[in-house]
Amino acid sequence: MSTSHKAHCLILPYPFQGHINPMLQFSKRLQSKRVEITIAPTKSFLKKMKELPTSMSIEAISDGYDDGGIDQAKTYEAYLTRFKEVGSDTLSQLIQKLENSGCPVNCIVYDPFLPWVVEVAKKIGLISAAFFTQNCTVDNIYYHVHKGVIKLPPTQNAEKILIPGFSCPIEASDVPTFVINPEGERILQVLVNQFSNLDKVDWILINSFYELEKEVIDWMSKIYPIKTIGPTIPSMYLDKRLHDDKEYGLSVFKPMTNECLNWLNHQPINSVVYVSFGSLAKLEAGQMEELACGLKNSNNNFLWVVKSTEESKLPKNFIEELTIEKGLVVSWCPQLQVLEHESIGCFLTHCGWNSILEAISLGVPMVAMPQWTDQPTNAKFVKDVWEIGVRAKQDEKGIVRREVIEECIKLVMEEEKGKLIRENAKKWKEMARNAVDEGGSSDKNIEEFVSKLVTIS
Repeated sequence: MSTSHKAHCLILPYPFQGHINPMLQFSKRLQSKRVEITIAPTKSFLKKMKELPTSMSIEAISDGYDDGGIDQAKTYEAYLTRFKEVGSDTLSQLIQKLENSGCPVNCIVYDPFLPWVVEVAKKIGLISAAFFTQNCTVDNIYYHVHKGVIKLPPTQNAEKILIPGFSCPIEASDVPTFVINPEGERILQVLVNQFSNLDKVDWILINSFYELEKEVIDWMSKIYPIKTIGPTIPSMYLDKRLHDDKEYGLSVFKPMTNECLNWLNHQPINSVVYVSFGSLAKLEAGQMEELACGLKNSNNNFLWVVKSTEESKLPKNFIEELTIEKGLVVSWCPQLQVLEHESIGCFLTHCGWNSILEAISLGVPMVAMPQWTDQPTNAKFVKDVWEIGVRAKQDEKGIVRREVIEECIKLVMEEEKGKLIRENAKKWKEMARNAVDEGGSSDKNIEEFVSKLVTIS
């Protein structure tokens, strides 16, 4: 470690883009406060990258499937078992290697999807910080599942669910759901296991900001030493204190940046519906058709991200019949630059937490169309707690119909309620910026984390 650095953090993310981006952004904040950073994704994840961050040292550990990662494993269960075994060994070797090269690690910041990291840290005598990439509300639900207080999925007759830390009960359709994924049960287990050894960690960092979730953060703080450090999005979209921080700097997909921005530049202010379901979501063909028709019928121009693997699910001739004025379908786009663009009127989103934090930070109203995991809970908060969007509800077959999509878009874009949503979105945008700006709630927490690191390094 060079003398100009105060301490050295090893960052251990779970190998999904949506998990790595927040940890990368947190790392940049630490770097700006003179903490040395080494980030260690898996070898298999690094192989998939279209671009990598240049500002920090990158090493790799192994998940035991170096050629294909999780896709190479027969089951999720097999992947996790092997990852724990090989990951523990290769992590220990990496820590030793850094020690030998004169850059000893002082602290491991890890994703609690990988709870075994704590055991490695303890064995070597390093302090550890768990970094939750989801919000505190969802973490609180998983904590209560871990404790046996809440059951997921809820029992058939549970209409309202009372969750400690929430002032009002929530409906069964608002809790995290795993039903649509064949590995759902195992994924829920991973989420619940995040709490299995949390009593052994030194810090718990949460990708949110205090003002956004005051009530539940105050409640959880009585149990764990939690600190909010978000929103973890590039500084130039928030406080602008990290001048070269304009993008995450890491991507699995190549964005069609010029096509998107050129098209948006020709659209009127607040006129475009931006549609994206994130890097993991897969929609059924029936849902794609309803979405396509709902967008067309809304009479608003739209920019729709449809990954190349999903394009075959679009209705026949949809792209051919689409006029360039009316809409643009792209395989991937630079989401922050799009959300920041003055032509965007609303964001139709799957409600992944990173997407929501980006929309909050840029003041963009939302039409929430959650699919699974934490997304229904996030959608509940978007609509009823923060009041920055509406929710497009599924029918009894689990499909959001075209009329519902059309109605939701019109409500946000054209009706009186949309004005109120827009005002609230502006208010939250301001609060998000203040949280990470100098002296803000998240900035203070990051400062405190760094000053404690310095005392042990």
